[in-house]
Amino acid sequence: MPDALNLFDEMLTACHYSPDESFLGFLIESCVANGLLDSALDLLSRAPHFGFQLGPSRYNNIMTGLVNSSRVKDAIIFFKDHLVLGQFTPDIWSFNIVLKAMCTLGDMNSALELLDEMRKLGYSPDIVTYNTLVNGLCKANQVNKAYSFLKRLRLKGLVVPNVITFTSVISSYCKLGKMNDARKVFDEMLHSGIKPNRVTYNVLIDGYGKNGDIHSACMMYDRMMHGGCPADIITITSLINGYCMNNQLDEAMRLWNEMGLKGLRPNVYTYSVMIHYLCKLNRLEEAIRFLDELTMREDIVPKAFVYNPVLDGLCRIGNVDKANRILTEMEKRKGYPDNYTYTILIIGYCMKGRMEDAITLFHRMFDTGCKPDNVATRSLVSCLLKAGLPNQASTIMSRLSFDNFSVKDDHLVLRRKSPEVSVAV
Repeated sequence: MPDALNLFDEMLTACHYSPDESFLGFLIESCVANGLLDSALDLLSRAPHFGFQLGPSRYNNIMTGLVNSSRVKDAIIFFKDHLVLGQFTPDIWSFNIVLKAMCTLGDMNSALELLDEMRKLGYSPDIVTYNTLVNGLCKANQVNKAYSFLKRLRLKGLVVPNVITFTSVISSYCKLGKMNDARKVFDEMLHSGIKPNRVTYNVLIDGYGKNGDIHSACMMYDRMMHGGCPADIITITSLINGYCMNNQLDEAMRLWNEMGLKGLRPNVYTYSVMIHYLCKLNRLEEAIRFLDELTMREDIVPKAFVYNPVLDGLCRIGNVDKANRILTEMEKRKGYPDNYTYTILIIGYCMKGRMEDAITLFHRMFDTGCKPDNVATRSLVSCLLKAGLPNQASTIMSRLSFDNFSVKDDHLVLRRKSPEVSVAV
């Protein structure tokens, strides 16, 4: 792209070349595709000098690129500036892109104002417009407003809501634990003649399970099967999690064993659910067997949240060496420990009185860019002081520039905002 742009500039200066709309648009889209958004903006600004106005698709392409590059505010400013200047005539998709950008920022007031402006300019919002707004309201924790918006669409006949519109509202009610409201919207969707899709069923099954109503989760699962909507691994994982949360691990195991018959393979989250609850019930050996099975899977990248319950369980029973071997195996498979992983092992070493190992792991944690938090630091420093190692404690704190701690008379002092008040640990 840099060579192409240089050659384009040479054509303009040396050959006095004047591009047409098609060629300039092609260059702009090529810049966007290669992530050169500022170059695309520069090319766009030249269009008036060449005596033509680019169509809305070119502007939409740039705005989409800005949004996808996390330059959401730039996309909104770009749209407003060019609209005010009259440099382009937007289409419905132009508005939809900007509405999505505003919803991404949680600025629902501006999004609804833009909807009004859109209507005043003579544009008719489509289903994408309304779905964007409903989803934005849900993500902004305004689910009741989203539901009212949905009902208004139906009553006024502005547009026919589809499964995406309803599922956004259902999902939000499920996340809030308002299962009666979620079921109400689900029933309204059925009465409207709209068929639920897999996502609709999955959010309801997950919601019922997490809110302690495993019976309703299973009923929804049966309805899903009879409705000709085959389950996927997300469905089964949600059901397994629901059974586990309701202390029905045997049923969860049954589902696990039936997955193969359905042509499904557990993903990292399915393993995580089983491992977490087995560890919670102190069935550590079974959890390790699941972890070993996961380790054999070449298609799954290890995640810290899967390993942490096992590491914690091993450290609690004093088997910190096995925990460290599992950590090493995870790192070999390009799994990255998180703060909690290191904290578990540091505390595990401290509990065994192996302070040198704890210090080594603490520095290793720091060197990997995983900055220790208050829990890890306080635990290690407190244990070092109890072991009569105040100098090592001071070294740990100085490396962190830990302003909240100081060592005084072989005690760890936690300084509060008021300088005259301190608490000795």
